[in-house]
Amino acid sequence: MRRFLALVLMLPFLIFPVRAAPTAYVALTFDDGPSGRFTRQLLAGLQERNVKATFLLCGYRIAQYTQLTEQIFQAGHEIGLHGYSHKSMATMKPEELRSEIRRTQALLPKGCQPQFLRPPGGAVTTLVQQAARQAGLSILNWSVDPRDWATKDAAQVTQAVLCDVADGDVILLHDISDSSVDAALAIVLGDAKLTQEEIEETVSAEVVEQETEKTEEITVEETQKTFFEEYKIYIISVIVVFIILIIIIKTKQKKDYGK
Repeated sequence: MRRFLALVLMLPFLIFPVRAAPTAYVALTFDDGPSGRFTRQLLAGLQERNVKATFLLCGYRIAQYTQLTEQIFQAGHEIGLHGYSHKSMATMKPEELRSEIRRTQALLPKGCQPQFLRPPGGAVTTLVQQAARQAGLSILNWSVDPRDWATKDAAQVTQAVLCDVADGDVILLHDISDSSVDAALAIVLGDAKLTQEEIEETVSAEVVEQETEKTEEITVEETQKTFFEEYKIYIISVIVVFIILIIIIKTKQKKDYGK
């Protein structure tokens, strides 16, 4: 009887939940495409590695590479806007901004609903923010910029990313040259070994609004709910153990009383 009671008391500790190590995420983003063979090479490499990315596309390039844009969309990658002309939006008037957005949206594949606008050069003004908001878009900036457009050295780009990247980063790259594509594929589960155990790419890029920093607030109710969900098996098992103990004690009392 004593051994049985000891086993029952140990039950909650045997099934106590073990927390898994948190997974880190970064967003892999590509500007200025689609760009013919460079984009096709990138798409093939991402497919081999089972990685999704966010492509910020220019309207005039979508018009040039309609089928390639459809291929990006059908492959499950996220598509955002990078303006139509790739001109700086900082000096554009409201109607020009709306035109840049509308003309690009009109060229997107059927069913594609972009969520992000990345102004060329990251030039964000109050008017740009207003135009994006009116179109239902969020401004997407970046936190890691290896300046891959300024060099033909893929190894240099790769090293610049790996030395600077951290959990939650948005990496800025371009699918407009061999060196940029080679660096991207080396970074993602390739020779550079940015492995799944360290960082995994996510299709939905983190929204980085230039004008504000948003901090997520967790309410007391949400915290209590999270606690219960995480430990509900443990809590239930403790309750079951106490019920079993009560039954055992009452049964024993009846037997003792019968004697």
